[in-house]
Amino acid sequence: MFHHFRCDRLRRAAAQATAAVPVIALALAVLATGCGTAGPPQATRPPTVTVQPLITGAPQATGAPHATIRPPAAGLTHAAGAPHDPAGLHATAGPHATWGPPSSAQPRLVQAVRSAAARTARLATATTYGTTPAAPQDSAPFKPETGTVIHPTTSRVIYSRPGGPAVAVLPVTELGSPTWVPVVQSRPGWDRILLPTRPNRSTGWIYLGGGGLQTAYTPYQVDINLAAYRLTIVDAGHSLGTWTVAEGAPGTRTPTGRTFVLASLVPLQPTYSPLILPLGTHSDTLSTFGGGPGTVGLHGWPDPAVFGHAVSHGCVRVPAAALRALSRVPLGSSVMITG
Repeated sequence: MFHHFRCDRLRRAAAQATAAVPVIALALAVLATGCGTAGPPQATRPPTVTVQPLITGAPQATGAPHATIRPPAAGLTHAAGAPHDPAGLHATAGPHATWGPPSSAQPRLVQAVRSAAARTARLATATTYGTTPAAPQDSAPFKPETGTVIHPTTSRVIYSRPGGPAVAVLPVTELGSPTWVPVVQSRPGWDRILLPTRPNRSTGWIYLGGGGLQTAYTPYQVDINLAAYRLTIVDAGHSLGTWTVAEGAPGTRTPTGRTFVLASLVPLQPTYSPLILPLGTHSDTLSTFGGGPGTVGLHGWPDPAVFGHAVSHGCVRVPAAALRALSRVPLGSSVMITG
């Protein structure tokens, strides 16, 4: 069943999110390469990561799902599997998770072709911390995405080609948010997806049989023109607004190409931004930053003087109005970055 993502209703999880008590002792590290210049503000508490706030003022956690699923359209089929508690991420009860190394526990796998159990167990987890050197590169990195996104309800093996060698395992969650990845190519029984791993522009093929998948459609796209310092949000072809933003400095450029909204982090005690949106791409020059893997993200910034300048370590800093609009963009939605 193709669901149409919107973030305009269903706050049924609010009570549960409010009641959840964080039990993680580790602090939130700065996940993105561009979260500051020298001595940037640092978030020091675990984030609430499974929600995207519905906001009229400054973004704040509401406990609502990031992407609300609407009732199915008539005549469309639905492929789903039973939810499975993912491994590969330090997580706690409720909507809180650490920004830390993956767990050593192995997820349950749904495989399209047989592979040796030991080999499968050694596969990289397709998260922002992962590296997938055997994954095929995106052959059309500036082609518009389809809008179709996939969520695994159980960990799924990713292949280099339909029926080919396994290259990674796609987990149920990414940084505590539900995993939603964009489809960029389809063949009978298979979809090619963008991966959030290094190297940038990694892709892989996922088998559509065997259950354990949900498919949806998002009409949103975020266009970032680095040459013009401009970010535009588009919904079903209609512009929701254009803003002047800050981008990576000359030595730490913001990477270009198509990527996607990977997760949503809402720090409990925000400093430089009340909402951080990691993307499925990394810095080309920094392998780590602030304890994280050099993930590039979208976030706010308290000093508006930075907008219109190349000053960050790779992240895109946006004004408050843009951040409010971005908070309504569902996970998995396309982000196209051009130079």
